[in-house]
Amino acid sequence: MPDEAQCEIRGRDLVTGLPKTVVLSSQEVRVALEEPLNQIVDAIKSTLDKTPPELASDIMDRGIMLAGGGALLHRLDERVRHETEMPVHTAESPLTCVAVGSGKSLEEFDVLHRSARYARSGQNGRRRSYR
Repeated sequence: MPDEAQCEIRGRDLVTGLPKTVVLSSQEVRVALEEPLNQIVDAIKSTLDKTPPELASDIMDRGIMLAGGGALLHRLDERVRHETEMPVHTAESPLTCVAVGSGKSLEEFDVLHRSARYARSGQNGRRRSYR
């Protein structure tokens, strides 16, 4: 690719134990991330397959919200949109919103517990296959 970006990474050589610097190209990073990205997309599609119809309808209307550090991966939103044919959004503060949401969930632990029991009871339906 023209203008291929490169990044200098410093760390410790696992064989010698000595400090080492390597230069990675964006192509090498893309190759390294390919399988983890496939797993992320597969997990999203698998979750959608198991989602109750009424919730799946809401997701189809409102879209999928990406959060956490992975949400910052270049063009992940486009890939998920293409693979699921649903709207995809990235959270306003993807690095912190997961922690904030987890804290709020703990404040409502009884509601979270009831939701988990409902999900385990097998009362969730299926909408359509996303595979």
